[in-house]
Amino acid sequence: MLKTSSNGTKVQRRNPEATRRKLLAAARREFAASGLAGARVDEIAARAGVNKQLVYHYFGDKDALYLAVLEWVYEEIREQERKLNLEGLAPELAIRKLIEASFDHLAAHPDFIVLLNDENRGGARHVRGSGRLETMHSPLVSVVSQILKQGVRNGIFRKGIDPVQLYISIAGLSYFFFSNTRTLSAIFGRDFGSPAARRARRKHVVDLVMQSLRP
Repeated sequence: MLKTSSNGTKVQRRNPEATRRKLLAAARREFAASGLAGARVDEIAARAGVNKQLVYHYFGDKDALYLAVLEWVYEEIREQERKLNLEGLAPELAIRKLIEASFDHLAAHPDFIVLLNDENRGGARHVRGSGRLETMHSPLVSVVSQILKQGVRNGIFRKGIDPVQLYISIAGLSYFFFSNTRTLSAIFGRDFGSPAARRARRKHVVDLVMQSLRP
C-alpha cells in the first residue's frame, strides 16, 4: 500500500496483517522443513521478504511463532470440518463425510503431519500452552456426540461409542498411512503414494470405520 510523503514521493505503507500472514506462511515452510530446533528466524524473515526484527515485533520469539503456526494448521482442519455442516446431515452420511474430509485434508497438507510429529517429539509443550486449541476441538466433539446419539436412535449405530475415541480412530487410520507411506511402500513392495493406492486406502478407512459403528 502506497502513501504520499510531505515531499510528494510515494512510500510504502506497512500492512501489519499482510506482513503477519507472510511471516506465518514462511514460518510454516521453515518449521516443516527443519523442525523447531533447526528453524532459523533469519531464514523465516528472508522467506517472507521482511526485516528479521518484525518476527519479534509480531510474535515475540521463535517459540511463539511456532505455536501460531500450530494453531493455524489446526484451525484449517476445524474450518474444513465446519464447512461440512455435519449437523444438517443424516448420521451415516455425516460420519462418512467426516472420515473422507479427514483423509483428504492429510493428503493435501503433508506439512501438518511433519509439524505434529515435531511437536510430539517436543512433548507437546506448545500445544499444552495454547489457550485456543482445546476450544477449537470442543464443538467438534459435541457435534460428533450428537450424531452418534441420533444414529443410535435411528437404529443404525450401536450404543456406547465414545466420540473422542472415534475421532482419534478416524484421524489415526489416515495419519499413520500418510506419515509412513515410504516405509510401508518399502516393506510391502507397493507404491502407496500412487493415486490408486490412496483411493484404495481412503475407501478402506471409510468402510472399516462405518462397519465398526453398526449395531
